[in-house]
Amino acid sequence: MKPTPKSTQPDGDRMIVNMGPSHPTTHGTLHIVLELEGEIIVKATPNIGYLHRGVEKLGEYLTYQQFIPLTDRLNYCSSLMNNVGYTLAVEKLLGIEDPPRSQVLRVLCSELARIGDHVVCIGINAVDIGAFTAFLYLFRERETIYDLFEMMAGQRLHSSFTRIGGLFRDIPPEFEPLCGQFLESCQRTVDEMENLLTHNPIWADRTKGVGAISPENAINWGYTGPCLRAAGVPQDLRKAQPYLGYDSYEFDIPVAGTGDVYDRYLVRTEEMRQSLRIVRQCLARLRSIGPGPVIIEDYKIALPPKEKVYTRMESLIHHFKLIMHGIEMPVGEVYSATEAANGELGFYLVSHGGKSPYRIHVRPPCYPIFSSFDEQVRGRIIADAVAVLGGMNIIAGELDR
Repeated sequence: MKPTPKSTQPDGDRMIVNMGPSHPTTHGTLHIVLELEGEIIVKATPNIGYLHRGVEKLGEYLTYQQFIPLTDRLNYCSSLMNNVGYTLAVEKLLGIEDPPRSQVLRVLCSELARIGDHVVCIGINAVDIGAFTAFLYLFRERETIYDLFEMMAGQRLHSSFTRIGGLFRDIPPEFEPLCGQFLESCQRTVDEMENLLTHNPIWADRTKGVGAISPENAINWGYTGPCLRAAGVPQDLRKAQPYLGYDSYEFDIPVAGTGDVYDRYLVRTEEMRQSLRIVRQCLARLRSIGPGPVIIEDYKIALPPKEKVYTRMESLIHHFKLIMHGIEMPVGEVYSATEAANGELGFYLVSHGGKSPYRIHVRPPCYPIFSSFDEQVRGRIIADAVAVLGGMNIIAGELDR
């Protein structure tokens, strides 16, 4: 006689609740199956894949240059950082570096994107928990950041600003005055946000001790970024594996101790201040460097300027070859990682020498962090699950790809 399979149904005292995929606090198409005893979470099962678009597979049929707009759709809250991370991986495979002015501009746009990402994370998490006022202060600054992105790239959200070997274009003259105003305004806004939240007893009750994690556990789960530093591990790729000359900038790595939602908020708040500090240094360097190229002048990699294409046969041939046949890539494989807003954003590329990569794999910061969600919320109430999810800052675009 065959044994009767165990029932997959919960006990009589337990209840299954679907959190998402269309729920305002899931910040995207995230689906979490909560198993409850009363309002206590016994088990939380994250289901991913609702926003899977086959980004990595699409990359195998596009040229290396054509893949850049797809990186915008990973973490759409800080798309410029995705652009920078991907082009650095391709440049590492090619063995090239972009010009000095381009490097400073890449750092500048990355730090602005980091501030914008943290603004969304803190502001929306505060709204979910019930603190609406901070959201209004913060989103005013995010709109200014998007104005700056529009000046740089011509687009606000999906910018596609970088090119292999540099940038799409230089910043316009009106960029620096607006950026200077933003630096002053954002500093005041961060101070106002801290006055509203940091010492607010309701905010503290909703976040302190919620989602706490030890340094060992955070490392074992594969945490990176603010969530890892909130647990007390001072790991930041800008310091540990410097790129784009980050080792020549003065900034500190904020670290907390318990890894709970409150500490993640404190770390991101201080990171915003440190990013403002880096942006100031970038503006000073741009003034000292002065005008110059923002993309390499190797026309086998970067498109020649339009005026040369229209007037010189050699440039026209390079333009045609790059558009129709792509860059002549060396055979090999490479992994390149940058410190994105949520942690280590890595790109693994395999080249067989053709115009398209043989394989692209994206290492998103969100995936290992979201994997620990069950451990973070088990034994807590549903309201704590909302706070933990907001503190993790899971972005479905890079989670599912």
